[in-house]
Amino acid sequence: MRQAEIRLLVELDQDNIPEKIFWSASDSPTGGIEEAKAVHLSIWDHRRKETMRIDLWTKDLPVDEMKQSVVDTIMSMAATIRLATDDQLMAQYMEELGNKLLMHINHMHK
Repeated sequence: MRQAEIRLLVELDQDNIPEKIFWSASDSPTGGIEEAKAVHLSIWDHRRKETMRIDLWTKDLPVDEMKQSVVDTIMSMAATIRLATDDQLMAQYMEELGNKLLMHINHMHK
């Protein structure tokens, strides 16, 4: 059986707040370590029927970029639900939410 690996490395300050986040994937075309400013990781636990989550961001991540990251994640999940389940209504609701949040973000920066 073929395996792939995704790795996260988080550098923390003395208060355990992330200063730097690095990631790598064995199947990555670059094959190297990349820096990130935020990570939203969700893992479905089928035994407990719940999602385990890890949300990390570096202390130098601007708030507007964090909000954009959340909106991008919602839009990506909408595309995933459409592709994986063909649930058009659920995908549409998620996209509508993402678009409303994007308008909110854009309105705040005027």
